[in-house]
Amino acid sequence: MLIQEREVQQGPNEVMNMLFDDEIEMINNFHDAVVAKDIEKIDELYKVVLFNLEDRFKTEEETLANNSSEGSQGYKQGHDILNTKLKKFHKRWEVLKGPKELKTFLEKDFKKLYLAHVSKWNSEIASSLGT
Repeated sequence: MLIQEREVQQGPNEVMNMLFDDEIEMINNFHDAVVAKDIEKIDELYKVVLFNLEDRFKTEEETLANNSSEGSQGYKQGHDILNTKLKKFHKRWEVLKGPKELKTFLEKDFKKLYLAHVSKWNSEIASSLGT
């Protein structure tokens, strides 16, 4: 398991909390496949993770734009960093199929960036939007 429930700060919006819970379950399933070196499952779940995160990021950015949030530009930059790194490693994955390298990325860079992102949303953005 990559992300423990206790590592994720709950926010003021129950719908967002449920979305994050589902997303974390998806990310943990992906990590489990990487640890198990299940190449077919990694191929399948990597695409699911990319699609779902990109879709949620787009929704969050639209929400911020519609509410003229002051922190929206910095928040979008966080999305861009996560997306860029995930896509970069996906390209490497497609060529090398290296679970060890992917595991290191998930456990070091991705986890830290993802938890910082969720924490920022829950503590700063969601509260200011009145969600």
